[in-house]
Amino acid sequence: MAVLDYKCPNCGGEMTFDSASGMLACGSCGRKDNIEQYADAPRSSVSAQSQMKEYQCNSCGAVIVTEPETTATTCSFCNSSVVLIDRIAGQFAPSKVIPFAISKDQAQKAFQKWCKNGRLTPGGFMQANRIKGITGLYVPFWLYDLHSDVEVRAHGTRVRSYTSGDYFYTETQHFDVYRDITLDYVKVPVDASEKMNDELMDKLEPFPYDQLKDFKTPYLAGYIAEKYNYDNNQLMPRAQHKVDGFIESYVRSTMSGYHTVTYKSKDVDTTARKAEHVLLPVWVFHYDYNRKKYTFAMNGQTGKVVGHPPISKGKMFMWFSGIFLASLIAMKGISLAMGGGFW
Repeated sequence: MAVLDYKCPNCGGEMTFDSASGMLACGSCGRKDNIEQYADAPRSSVSAQSQMKEYQCNSCGAVIVTEPETTATTCSFCNSSVVLIDRIAGQFAPSKVIPFAISKDQAQKAFQKWCKNGRLTPGGFMQANRIKGITGLYVPFWLYDLHSDVEVRAHGTRVRSYTSGDYFYTETQHFDVYRDITLDYVKVPVDASEKMNDELMDKLEPFPYDQLKDFKTPYLAGYIAEKYNYDNNQLMPRAQHKVDGFIESYVRSTMSGYHTVTYKSKDVDTTARKAEHVLLPVWVFHYDYNRKKYTFAMNGQTGKVVGHPPISKGKMFMWFSGIFLASLIAMKGISLAMGGGFW
């Protein structure tokens, strides 16, 4: 099956994508080449339906065995970076990619700093090297351009109170409220990998979409990449759900002149104007602490870290005890200032 790797024209060493320079770099002699000068692999001519799992490394000849979703990986024998071009062909070919901007060393240091900043994490959480693995992974996403037609009928009230003579009046006006709204949302991301935790991927947002590049296979060199498990039609309900809150917030903002608003009907029709398959950079950390495994993710462009670290029960008790004592002291001070006794 088709395997693509990049060899240095100077020394024959392996070339991988360098996040610092944004170029294809040789780890042996230091040569750097602009990715734009590379003609992309002829992916459209290769069958995208192949589910073959065995590939042969161009460097050492070893058989590379991968899962069907993997599109870029490293050879287990010689550690060469390879791109499995038949798996990013046809319908699985991404149109855009955001390259990594954070190196593996930078990612590890930033992750350790993030862990140490946890106020409620156990003291020994980062005292030893508990990182079991760091993987640079290009995660498949669908970016949706969505169009929403919203029609709302509601009952609104405005309340006015005033005094006339010896009487206090409350006047309530009732209104039929109608809104016909058109909303457009650009580049709504939904991850398309079955393996990735949807909650973690959602929290990694936003990605800097101004950094989107036309896809070229050299961007994958040195990283792991996967093809999508779900097409854009299958993930459309998730994309619609992601904008539901924004739609509701906007509708409410148009009715701010009323004291109360009660919906009679609300019809929302959200359609996709465009769905684009892209690869986005994610550093995945596998962490071992107190005989439990934890998974964290980092945005490979912004450095944002998400995940659920362990919680120290002792620190939690001290934290809430401190808040409780501070509240008691504040209440006692207020009571004494008002001339009373708190206890």
